[in-house]
Amino acid sequence: MPKKEKDKEPQEEKPRETTVEFFASLAGVLVTGLFIITFILQAFEIPSSSMEDTLLIGDHLFVNREQFAPPAHWMGRLMPYREVRRDEIAVFLSPEQPGLFLVKRIIGVPGDRIHLRDDVVYRNGQKLEEPFVRHKREEHNPYTDNFPALPPSPMFGVRNEKWAQELPSHIDGEDIIVPPNSYFAMGDNRDVSYDSRFWGFVPRENMIGRPMFIYWSFVTPANQYEMRDMGNRLGFLAHIIIHFFDETRWSRTFSIVH
Repeated sequence: MPKKEKDKEPQEEKPRETTVEFFASLAGVLVTGLFIITFILQAFEIPSSSMEDTLLIGDHLFVNREQFAPPAHWMGRLMPYREVRRDEIAVFLSPEQPGLFLVKRIIGVPGDRIHLRDDVVYRNGQKLEEPFVRHKREEHNPYTDNFPALPPSPMFGVRNEKWAQELPSHIDGEDIIVPPNSYFAMGDNRDVSYDSRFWGFVPRENMIGRPMFIYWSFVTPANQYEMRDMGNRLGFLAHIIIHFFDETRWSRTFSIVH
């Protein structure tokens, strides 16, 4: 006679998560996500062609907000705080228009001596090799191409009167000297970039962060950022839904910004 199998001990069922526990877990996830989005990462969309071909209109980026932030004494060694470096791309608040976010390349840090000759940048007496720079217009602006050799003027596109009055005080010989706690920024698409040559230095406190990578890129009209009314916004949203797959620049997805 076969031996009778021993009765298996019934396994204890794991207690199910209560509704209160579910919402508590969900709240924790939301709070963590909100903290990351608010203090560490920020989504940013490229609205203009000033950084082509490095960044294109319609590129959507994640920006590291923490790296350029003023170090907190109690956790300064735990966070990757550091100063802004030459030739890296930064997102900052416009010194000219409050509330406007800009993205440019940092050409000069405090103490640097900068000048341009025939559209070529010289920093501290050395000619810069800038493979990321593009020139896409045939006409030239003598003010920007030979900065700061010519005085700023509305005829050259300088609309900022404060900068026009301040600029001479920063010139020594043929160079402009970047003052303390300030940066000199220019776009990679030099012929169309509205940058430090037109509105001056970027204060250290205006720095927001460093772009990390492109999480989505969509073919976007150059004037889309100027469309403010609800009809145009809804129209473009419908366009995105219809053409999401064929007008998304898939090759740029998750590409590192440098």
